[in-house]
Amino acid sequence: MTMFNRLPIGAAKPLLIVLVLLGLAAMPARAAVAIQEVKTSSGIKAWLVEDYSIPIVTIRFAFRGGTTQDPSGKEGLVNLMTGLFDEGAGELDSEAFQERLDDAGAEMRFDAGRDAVYGSMRVLADQKDDAFDLLRLAIEQPRFDQAPMDRIRAHIVSGIIAEAKDPESVAKIAWSKALYGDHPYSRQDEGTEQALATATTSDLKALHKRLFARGNLTIAVAGAIDASALKQDLDQIFGGLPAEPSLIPVAETAPKLAQEIRIPYDLPQIGLRLVYAGLSDKDPQFFAAYLMNHILGGGAFTSRLWNEVREKRGLAYHIGSALVNNDHASVLVIRTETRPDRAAEALSLVRAEVRRMAEEGVSEEELEAAKKYVIGGYAIDNLNSSRAIANTLVAIQMQDLGIDHIERRKQLIQAVTVEDVRSAAKRLLSADPAVMIVGPPLERTKG
Repeated sequence: MTMFNRLPIGAAKPLLIVLVLLGLAAMPARAAVAIQEVKTSSGIKAWLVEDYSIPIVTIRFAFRGGTTQDPSGKEGLVNLMTGLFDEGAGELDSEAFQERLDDAGAEMRFDAGRDAVYGSMRVLADQKDDAFDLLRLAIEQPRFDQAPMDRIRAHIVSGIIAEAKDPESVAKIAWSKALYGDHPYSRQDEGTEQALATATTSDLKALHKRLFARGNLTIAVAGAIDASALKQDLDQIFGGLPAEPSLIPVAETAPKLAQEIRIPYDLPQIGLRLVYAGLSDKDPQFFAAYLMNHILGGGAFTSRLWNEVREKRGLAYHIGSALVNNDHASVLVIRTETRPDRAAEALSLVRAEVRRMAEEGVSEEELEAAKKYVIGGYAIDNLNSSRAIANTLVAIQMQDLGIDHIERRKQLIQAVTVEDVRSAAKRLLSADPAVMIVGPPLERTKG
């Protein structure tokens, strides 16, 4: 995805940055957060965590329907749109809007994901009224003027042209096509030079009208604000939006496994990527699979793949695996880079470790260590700032995991058994994966 954000450059910015840095330094990772569900008179809902340790309010929101909503032949339109929300809204042109945003001392950003358009604002609590009014204008009445549109489009296109010369970017495009065929997940979020050339302000206005509605909106707020004030602010910011979006249906899909994709490039290293089936984060086996992945390759410096490929044999500087979840497909990905003369050996080792996991599962000692790590690390990674809290709460809501998920998560992880992990491993890792090899041809191992 491409992210666009505007950090103001006026007098208010130093104070905001200082307060943020002080807050991050002083704010411990939280084992628990008190989440309130707030509902306004117009029916807008949000989750709120009050925190007065620093006088900042962070709001994070998402409109479901991301780059999968790009019209055919207009790929990249959603991403282009996210670059224009601070380039003029209502009666304010680009320069006037940015001057007002600067005066309010607010940080505003938008980005386009596959399944949602995300936005956020962070502002000093005593300046939130002016900032939230600008956010309302950006969300409700974006202008999409021609000059800013041409400038942002040119910036995106220059990135596309540069990426066309980058082996990793070329491989990513070929990989997505091989895995997902004609599904929207196979498309580039930023679009193509040819598709973006056809985009018009009318296209952007029609897209905005389809996507931005209260019915596909998810909101989380963290910081120095109470529920009563937040209700009024939410109605102000989002109350003028239409009730329901008009989204293009997106089909469920699964990656095409049991294939090999070779991307020839004259590189000093070979990149290896393997994809196996994944599972939804609402699947009953999710936490068993999550712990299994941590032991296989998700745990930095401790995983089986790290030990076998890097520590014992020095075949790679880094190797890891991850469960990747989108709304309409889930995968388990393993990735590493190695010397051409050792790539065949590295690939064989990876396959052997995956096969061992699928057939034998994990030990009690491995499982207990993984549980301790993923329980302890959650607060550090997800609850260590108002921004992290707001991001986490939006994700939990969009996954429909429940307002008590943070509390229940520990119990769900603790309940996973060795047999649960073995079952999840067999389910996900028994099939032949899709494999991508980027670089020169594989060489036989020397010696």
